[in-house]
Amino acid sequence: MNTCYVEGQFDAVVIGAGHAGAEAALALARTGNKTAMLTLNLDSVAFMACNPSIGGTAKGQIVREIDALGGQMGINADGALLQIRMLNKGKGAAVQSLRGQEDKNLYHRLMKATLENTENLKILQGEAVEILTDGNKVTGVKTAFGGILECKTVVLATGVYLNGSVIAGEWRKSAGPNGFAPANELTESLIKLGFNVRRFKTGTPARVDARTIDWDKLEIQEGETDVFPFSFLGNEVPVTQRPCYLTYTNEQTHDIIRANLHRSPLYSGTIKGTGPRYCPSIEDKVVRFADKDRHQLFLEPEGGDTNEIYVQGLSTSLPHDVQKAMYRTVKGLEHCEIMRYAYAIEYDCIDSLDLYPSLEFKKIEGIFCAGQLNGTSGYEEAAAQGLIAGINASQKLKGLPPLVLGRDEAYIGVLIDDLVTKGTNEPYRMMTSRAEYRIVLRQDDCDFRLTEKGRAVGLVSDERYSSYLKRKEERERANAEMNVSVRPSEAEALLNKYGYEKPQQGLTKSDLVKRGIPLNKIKEAFGGFDGVSEQILLTVELDAKYEGYLQKALDQIEKAKRLEEKAIPDDIDYLAIKGLRLEARQKLDKIRPKNLGQAGRISGVSPADIAVLMVVLGR
Repeated sequence: MNTCYVEGQFDAVVIGAGHAGAEAALALARTGNKTAMLTLNLDSVAFMACNPSIGGTAKGQIVREIDALGGQMGINADGALLQIRMLNKGKGAAVQSLRGQEDKNLYHRLMKATLENTENLKILQGEAVEILTDGNKVTGVKTAFGGILECKTVVLATGVYLNGSVIAGEWRKSAGPNGFAPANELTESLIKLGFNVRRFKTGTPARVDARTIDWDKLEIQEGETDVFPFSFLGNEVPVTQRPCYLTYTNEQTHDIIRANLHRSPLYSGTIKGTGPRYCPSIEDKVVRFADKDRHQLFLEPEGGDTNEIYVQGLSTSLPHDVQKAMYRTVKGLEHCEIMRYAYAIEYDCIDSLDLYPSLEFKKIEGIFCAGQLNGTSGYEEAAAQGLIAGINASQKLKGLPPLVLGRDEAYIGVLIDDLVTKGTNEPYRMMTSRAEYRIVLRQDDCDFRLTEKGRAVGLVSDERYSSYLKRKEERERANAEMNVSVRPSEAEALLNKYGYEKPQQGLTKSDLVKRGIPLNKIKEAFGGFDGVSEQILLTVELDAKYEGYLQKALDQIEKAKRLEEKAIPDDIDYLAIKGLRLEARQKLDKIRPKNLGQAGRISGVSPADIAVLMVVLGR
C-alpha cells in the first residue's frame, strides 16, 4: 500500500477533465478559488470520444447558454470549426439549433491550453480512488499514488471511466473510451458515501480511412457561412469549410446484422447496462424498426490533420469481422478500410435523484456531481452540468446561495430539473420537446437571459460583459425602430408584393414583420437600424414575429412561478402527512423538493397531492 502524503491544500478538487470537468475547473478557478483538476490522462482533456461535433438540436442552445454564463465550450468550438450549419431551418425558430463539425484534436489542444493558462488552477495526472470526509463534510481526495488533495469541495465529473468496460462481440476489456485507462477503485468509495450506483452503456461507430471511400457516390452536405458562431464574443464563421457526406444502409446491411444478432453483446446478454434510447446502435435500429429498409448515415471528418472519417449512425458492438462486412455493404463504403472499429462501453453512474438542484450530493456536504456520472449523454449536457456544479461549488465556498436556473430561464435549467426531480433510467439526452417554454429559450437571445446571472456569480469577464452591454444597447435601438410607423402610401408597394391590399392606416415595422415580410426587406425599403448587427436584427424580428406566442408563454410562466415561490421547509415530514397517497409520500421523502412547483413535476405526485401539500403548508 502506498504511503499517504499531502499533495496540496485546495479550495476545490475536480475529478475528471472531460467536458464537465473542464468547465467546472474553469468556473472555480476563474471565480478566485484555488483549484486542482485531477485527470487519469492529460492526453484525454476535453477529448471527443464519440462524434466529432458540438451542438445539434437543443444542444446548440445549451452551448450558447454556457457561453452566455461565462463558460468556455462555445469559444473553443468556434476555434476548432471544420463546418457549421443551422439545423431545422425550415421549422420554427424555437427548434432551430447550431451544429458545428469540430477538429477534435484541435479542440482538445485549445481546451488543454485554456486550462493550463488559467490562474488558480493546478492540473494533475492521477487516479482518484477515495473521497475523504469528516462526518458529513468532504475534506479531500486520495489518489492511487497515495497523495492527499485536501479540499473543502469536490466536483465529480468522471464521465464513462468508472469501471469502464469496452465490448465488441465476444471481446471485452476493462478500459475507458478510445483505449484510455479506466478508473476501477472510486466506485467503491462512492457507494460507501451513500451514492446509489447504476450501470449505463453507450457506444461509438467505426472510423474509416478517407482514402478508401468512393466520395462520388455520396450526397455532399456543405456548411453554411450565413449563420452566427457559438460564442457571443465571435462575429463570423469560417468562409472555407469541410463538407460532410450522406449515405444509407440497405437490405444487404440489415441481412448481415440479422444473421449475426446471436453474436451481438446487446442480444446475447453480455451487455447489462442500459443504453441510450435516442442514439441506438445499428443492430437496435434494425430490430426495433424492422419495417425500415434503410437508415441514414453521415460521414464526418474527425479533423484537419487526419484521414479518419466518423460514420455517424452506424454505431455497433458487433464483432470486428461482422463490422467489416457490414460497413462494406453501404454505398460509397464498398472498399472502405476501418481504422478504428466500433465498440460499446459500459460504465458506472449515479442516481441523479440523490442530488439537489444545485447538483450537490444530498448526503455529504461539499460534493457536487456533473456530466455522464449523473446519467446524461452528450458533450453539451456534460459541459452545462460541469459549469453549474463549478459555479455552485464556488458559491458554497463563499457562503452564497447556489445558482439554480428555472425551466423558463434556460435549457440548462430544464436539464438539471429533469435530472434531480424526475431522474432518468437511461442515458438522458436533451431535446427541444423537453422544454415546455422553448419559444422563450431561443438560441439567439441566450445572453439576454443569462449573462447578468453569470456576471452576478463572478464568472462573466469584463470583455464578455462589455460585448453583452453593446448588444443590449443595439437591441433597445432596434426595438425602438420596430415601433416606427410607415405611412400607408409608403407601405403599399411592399405589402402588394406579399399579397396584401393597401392598408387603411399606418403600420409599424413590427406590424409588417407580423404579416410575414422579412425584416431585411423592410430595412431595404424604409431604412433605419443603422449600426445594428445581423444577430440583433434576427432577435428583434423573431420577437415581433412570435409576439403572441411569447406573451402566452410568459403568462404560463407567471402562473407556474406562483407554485415555485411556495417554498417547502427542509424538515417537513412527508411520511406523516396522511392525506398524501403512499407513492407520493415516498417520492417526496426521497427527492425532498424545494418548492411546490418542483414537487408537482415529480413522477407519481398528482395534482391532488399538491392540493394536500398546499393545505398543510397553509397551516
